[in-house]
Amino acid sequence: MELNRRTVIAGAAAAGLAATTLGGTAEAATGGRAPSKKLFGRLADGTKIYRWSLANGATRLKVLSYGGIVQSLEIPDRHGRYRNVSLGFDTIEEYVAKSPYFGALIGRYGNRIANGQFTLDGKSYQLSVNDGVNSLHGGVKGFDKRVWDIEPFTKGSDVGLCLYRTSLDGEMGYPGTLKVKVTYTLTRHGDWRIDYEATTDKATVVNLTSHVYWNLAGEGSGSIYDHELKIAASRYTPVDPGLIPTGELAGVAGTPFDFRKARTIGRDIRVADQQLLHGKGFDHNWVLDKGITGRPEWIATLKDRAFGRTLKMATTEPGLQFYSGNFLDGTLVGTGGHIYRQGDALCLETQHFPDSPNHASFPSTVLRPGQTYRSTTIHSFSA
Repeated sequence: MELNRRTVIAGAAAAGLAATTLGGTAEAATGGRAPSKKLFGRLADGTKIYRWSLANGATRLKVLSYGGIVQSLEIPDRHGRYRNVSLGFDTIEEYVAKSPYFGALIGRYGNRIANGQFTLDGKSYQLSVNDGVNSLHGGVKGFDKRVWDIEPFTKGSDVGLCLYRTSLDGEMGYPGTLKVKVTYTLTRHGDWRIDYEATTDKATVVNLTSHVYWNLAGEGSGSIYDHELKIAASRYTPVDPGLIPTGELAGVAGTPFDFRKARTIGRDIRVADQQLLHGKGFDHNWVLDKGITGRPEWIATLKDRAFGRTLKMATTEPGLQFYSGNFLDGTLVGTGGHIYRQGDALCLETQHFPDSPNHASFPSTVLRPGQTYRSTTIHSFSA
């Protein structure tokens, strides 16, 4: 049975969650700044890449037309001091040459598909492989490496960007011409909302997400192991050595994967657990207790007690990939001039499950002609 996510209404929370804030103050709601852009750099073929800047409430956001990348996201701490809390680079050349998906829009399929293969309606498809024998985040040239058309908007007290691209039939091996629209909105409270939409002319699979690397103490400030994380999930999907789900939905109780109550990320990250060995830390999908929902529901809270910043997330998606920055190896220098080492940031990627096209028991990621893919995630910040 296909669990149909296509009925999610992207705008359902506009009058609800999008208008809420976590401990926000009247002083924080400073009003929106109309988006502006400037030249960030050029690709090797001469294509111009722009950086868009927008601000609302107490949140400042910078987005690249390359990959829909969040180059920086600044929020204040408990004393009102701003820091960029997302990892990134200063130049387009660095993003092209060596970015591990810093801040990027991910598609057509977030996470891994085993052996880069799946069968749909009796036909087998071979995808681009870029993670050993597997396909990761859409293949060698996924959405993170594409140039997006961007239109700014101001709507009431909200400001934002609409990002567009068309992925042609056969791109990275995926069937169907997929037309994609992703909307980044900063609300008057400083919440960052992402609405994803897509349509296709041929049956295909879709799983879009955002790959921001978070460090609430500030980009380049060191390890996130002291951050506290809470995830509303009683189960997760164990993986094999290639980080492909085995198909099991395992209980988190009594394991290092139990974040139902807030706990520090570093508490059990070095426990001798086979799953942690596979991922060199946490790199797994949590099965959210709420399942697929028509409205975004709160599913995770991340806190840095040292500076007081908190990120709370809501989504319509059934899964959350928590990655603890295990493959940052000290070879990358970020926007603040600091070297990024293992555990210096984490990702919280709202999504359907990895390798869903090869697991009939997982929520379906199939999109058919006449349907519209819709998904929403909200990030709410406070100090």
